[in-house]
Amino acid sequence: MKTTPPPLSLPHQRGAERRPPAWRQPRTLLWIAAGLATLGFHIALEFVARRYGQPGPITVEAQEVIFAPHSGPLLYGGLALTMVVLTWRQRLIAVCAAVGIDIVFWLVRLIVGADMNFGNGALWVILGVAVLGLARRTGRERSVLLKGSGLGLLLVFGHKTGDTWLLITSKTRPTVLDQYVATADHALANPSWLVGHLVEATSPISSGLLTVVYGQLPMAAALVGLYQLRHVAAERRFPAHHLVRTFLAIGLLGPAIYMIFPVVGPLYAFGHDGGHWAVADIWPNTLPAIGAPHPFPFDEITPRNCMPSLHTAWAISLFIHTREGSRAMRWAGTFWLVGTLTATLGFGYHYGVDLLAGTVFALSIEASMRAFSRGWDRRATLMASYGAAVLTMLLVSYRYLPTHMAAHPWAFGPLLLVLTGSVVLLYVRTTRQWSAQATPPPPPSPLPKAGTADPQPELA
Repeated sequence: MKTTPPPLSLPHQRGAERRPPAWRQPRTLLWIAAGLATLGFHIALEFVARRYGQPGPITVEAQEVIFAPHSGPLLYGGLALTMVVLTWRQRLIAVCAAVGIDIVFWLVRLIVGADMNFGNGALWVILGVAVLGLARRTGRERSVLLKGSGLGLLLVFGHKTGDTWLLITSKTRPTVLDQYVATADHALANPSWLVGHLVEATSPISSGLLTVVYGQLPMAAALVGLYQLRHVAAERRFPAHHLVRTFLAIGLLGPAIYMIFPVVGPLYAFGHDGGHWAVADIWPNTLPAIGAPHPFPFDEITPRNCMPSLHTAWAISLFIHTREGSRAMRWAGTFWLVGTLTATLGFGYHYGVDLLAGTVFALSIEASMRAFSRGWDRRATLMASYGAAVLTMLLVSYRYLPTHMAAHPWAFGPLLLVLTGSVVLLYVRTTRQWSAQATPPPPPSPLPKAGTADPQPELA
């Protein structure tokens, strides 16, 4: 009996047969692992927040499906990020649906006498886009819709997670290290006292402008993020890296350092806003004395959210991402960076050394996020490792060498600036090398045809 030999397969067909399914691809597995880790992190925050008698981020967001939201503009900001994946017609439908749902909720709350606020409609539409992607779309279209709704939900959950983090810092860290930071700040000539005195002398003009800049930093970041994502609806894919990713990463990872180095800021530790918990009411008119610092107790309400300065980190990331835009956007990014740094010092929210730590932290996160989108290499590992090492070095010196830093400012001040500048320089060199690799070489000039003479240059 003659047997038929199996059909021959081409090499590309044999490779396709050995290729794992889509859900087992390394990048897909990495995203699944990141999603599970994020879910577990939020569940842990939920339990910790309930231990202190407060609802966690999951409970708060679930309540906002029906009950009055805490921040309507935040929910509509999440909807704006979600709508980058929609066409203009779909965006009009989404906005009308969100506003219509909010009107219905508003009327019902007016009748029953409940708390009045808006934003439920935006949350419903974000969730609706996710349901639409899961139930009615497949392939790339499903992926784009889920990424859009996930981006909007991440913005909302990031804000709720930050609130829970700040609650945990105030409840679990009864003592603060402000005396150590204030003593180390003598190496930088106490910039918070200097800028605070200038803002106080030029108020209300300076304070009014800086309040707008400081408070509207998230709005500026949202506008830059929407500008970077403006082509998603047409191209049906997200850019490899954008500002929103870095903003969320900074907000999620930064509070972990708050737990390690709890600081409340000069306005509270050395100013009138600290009440009887303050060491003295001397900010910004009298410099703190140089002495042996020690931890001291503070209330369980004020967040320990100074080290590092996340507003500095966010402003730096905003500045970096505006470098790729128009001239007006570049000037706006520079203005927001200078204004934010001035406000953090002038309002007494941060010490000068906080800003240096925030700068190193921001550049390390930004480089890591860029490397994650393009693929890790030796430069990315060096940048992330060096940034983490410098940040650790700064925190250790603030904690264990503050009196030496205050006694020798002409040595330690320039050293702190050089360490921070070295991270800036390494980041610039690393990203420029990445950009040079990503830029394709220019095409070669065509050779002249046979039988034709080379063109002669024109005489001047």
